[in-house]
Amino acid sequence: MKLTANRIIPAVLALLVLTAALSCGKLDVVGTGSTASFDQVLQQIPQHLTADEVNRGWSLAAPDGSARFIWSQNYAESPFHDVMLEFDAAPFIAAGLDPEKLPNNYTFYEGKIMVGAKLGTETVKYQGDVTPLASYQQLVKLHRQVIGYHSALDHYGVNIGDGTMFEWAKDMSTNDKDMVFVLNPEPFIAAGTDPARIAGWIFAKVTVDDEKGKPVAVDKLLKPFDLR
Repeated sequence: MKLTANRIIPAVLALLVLTAALSCGKLDVVGTGSTASFDQVLQQIPQHLTADEVNRGWSLAAPDGSARFIWSQNYAESPFHDVMLEFDAAPFIAAGLDPEKLPNNYTFYEGKIMVGAKLGTETVKYQGDVTPLASYQQLVKLHRQVIGYHSALDHYGVNIGDGTMFEWAKDMSTNDKDMVFVLNPEPFIAAGTDPARIAGWIFAKVTVDDEKGKPVAVDKLLKPFDLR
């Protein structure tokens, strides 16, 4: 059978559309998978999940209360950040930290340190109830670029910027680090902190993918929790 341009061109276009759709589907796996596993974490420790009126969002606290992950309900209303970590400052100060030497995106107040990121100014519209999971789904929908997968620990996570992360296990039944607060130690070291002396935090090398997708070992401060 002789193929003509009229037949070839539509066939090629159809193949390109199918390829693009499949590619988008593959990229969506992280967003979809992270949502399901984040829901499992929320269900596992509901007593540590609260509305945060000050930051106009939701707060998920560590079981020992020493740190929190906070995410916005509505980016048009967030007074400071849309995603952030807040944690006790005392262990850092005891390890030599001078809070006044921290970068501008770190806030020291009332015995706490907060580091966060402003992602946008959108007015978020919900089709159903405004719940913690629904707000996370909006985060995935509107700011997918901050959601990632950390293969070395089998974690999903929210990238808050400057090496700061909040991560959780893809599968809590096979992981002993169900929830992890992750900090870049460099700003703290520059502000006088001995990272090995910060009580309650682990100073360790962690394997991550660089901008080219190659695994590299980098220094991190970790506060992991086993929720089961």
